[in-house]
Amino acid sequence: MADMAHVVMLVHQEDGRFGASFPDFPGATTVAGDLDTLYRKAAEMLAFHVAGMAEDGEEAPRLRGLDELRGDPGFQEDSGDAMIALVQVELPGRAVRVNISMEEGLLRRIDRAAEATGESRSAFLAQAAKARLSAGA
Repeated sequence: MADMAHVVMLVHQEDGRFGASFPDFPGATTVAGDLDTLYRKAAEMLAFHVAGMAEDGEEAPRLRGLDELRGDPGFQEDSGDAMIALVQVELPGRAVRVNISMEEGLLRRIDRAAEATGESRSAFLAQAAKARLSAGA
């Protein structure tokens, strides 16, 4: 099961535009013309970034609290003229083995589809479940 976490976000303003970055997720950035849009885009982008890390087999970094970040010289420099905010993101949990039953013809179709996309059966089923859950089912 995934866990919800609050991630520190730095917000910078330049030339009427707002930019967001995340000290614990280097390279994860986004920009917008107003703060409301920035918060929405930042949450979506960070969720996408974390999902991509999980798909690539990378572990999510250990999230640091504001007190710990303030002791980081890089954070001190980056946050000098920034507004500090929190964004909520769903961090993936660890993979667990499950035992399920299904009709054998369906399982063969799943295996063929997974092979065609270069995925394992587990990855294919997990993606199918995520898609179904995202569709509001």
